Amino acid sequence: MTAIHAIAEPAQDPAYAIAMAQFNAVADRLGLDDGMRALLAMPKRELTTNFPVKMDDGSVRVFTGYRTQHNLARGPAKGGIRYHPQVSLSEVRALAMWMTWKCAVVNIPYGGAKGGVAVDPKALSQGELERLTRRYASEISLIIGPHSDIPAPDVNTNARVMSWILDTYSMNVGFSVPGVVTGKPVELGGSQGREEATGRGVAIVAREAMQLMGKPLQGARVVIQGFGNVGSHAARILHQWGSNIIGVSDSSGGVFNPKGLNPSDMEEFRAAGGRYCDYPGNNCITNAELLELPCDILVPAALENQITERNAPSIQAPLIVEGANGPTTPAADAILKERGITVVPDILANAGGVTVSYFEWVQGLEHYFWSLEEVNDKLERIMTHAFNEVAAFSRRESVTMRDAALMLGVQRVVQAVKLRGIFP
Repeated sequence: MTAIHAIAEPAQDPAYAIAMAQFNAVADRLGLDDGMRALLAMPKRELTTNFPVKMDDGSVRVFTGYRTQHNLARGPAKGGIRYHPQVSLSEVRALAMWMTWKCAVVNIPYGGAKGGVAVDPKALSQGELERLTRRYASEISLIIGPHSDIPAPDVNTNARVMSWILDTYSMNVGFSVPGVVTGKPVELGGSQGREEATGRGVAIVAREAMQLMGKPLQGARVVIQGFGNVGSHAARILHQWGSNIIGVSDSSGGVFNPKGLNPSDMEEFRAAGGRYCDYPGNNCITNAELLELPCDILVPAALENQITERNAPSIQAPLIVEGANGPTTPAADAILKERGITVVPDILANAGGVTVSYFEWVQGLEHYFWSLEEVNDKLERIMTHAFNEVAAFSRRESVTMRDAALMLGVQRVVQAVKLRGIFP
């Protein structure tokens, strides 16, 4: 079969090259025909918008935003919105593709989408951030909606941003539509447990992977790159389950203590404006050094392209659980496989967020809300079942966990496309 290559438009983001390399490899393994490969390699629909925002000083700046829907065969599009200076169309395409496979791996009825604005939100005031969000929401309202495409928080966005999108969309249609986004405040129809869901899912699959490897979670040394929403919640839950968090980091750097760190104390210190490098009684290290620390579980929970062929030979963790999307390049994957390091891939490991987003969406449609215990119990069942399915597929086909998850996810999407057929 002929490999399907990246769409030739803007300069390609490394994430898109990774996503396409993964897809082409899996398409080869599954023997997909050229038509199906072309269909799944390309986004179904995408929107690029250049929009003005009035700044606090009265000037006007133009920002570029995107919303991409990769595939809708299994249901409405679902995916986060990120605010970051490096957001690009090709990055959003990659993330939307990964969302398609992710939803299929945990078997929830969504297709993949992603969106974002190329902006440094830390450089904006609260008022500027709100005006940017509301204008962006108005621009993408052409394609989002509670039954078509449901955004959620991602890098540098949160429940507050989702509230602005909800309000703006509702103003445009003339009535309240809480189902247009997930990850919103509980007071506006959000779900209990949504904020910690991705981190909880990471912790669940880390526990299951350690059990599969015959190793105890109690006392396991854990290193987490990216102590944001995902990393901090994963750390807190793993700490509660008896693991020893020995290293954490954010964009400013990291801290290492072989005797262990208290995640709650670290969060409070950071929330008070402190840098992890300044945390008393600990060793300050770089993000690069953090990835190479001796540990039992490594959780890359920052951005894409963190574990590469340059540092993969130096990784000392026998288990990597991907809290971020696309943190490991294909070249690094090959090295890690050769070294016998187990990688629980992003499309499985960080699927807890979209799973509880699905719960939130269902609750909103039914106007009936669940307790935190119900949400966590349902998340536990879905994540453990998905992990066991991927692990069994991996053993049966003698492939890595990543290949198993991708093959399982792509197979389910292919089946949906074939059942729906091509019209006319």
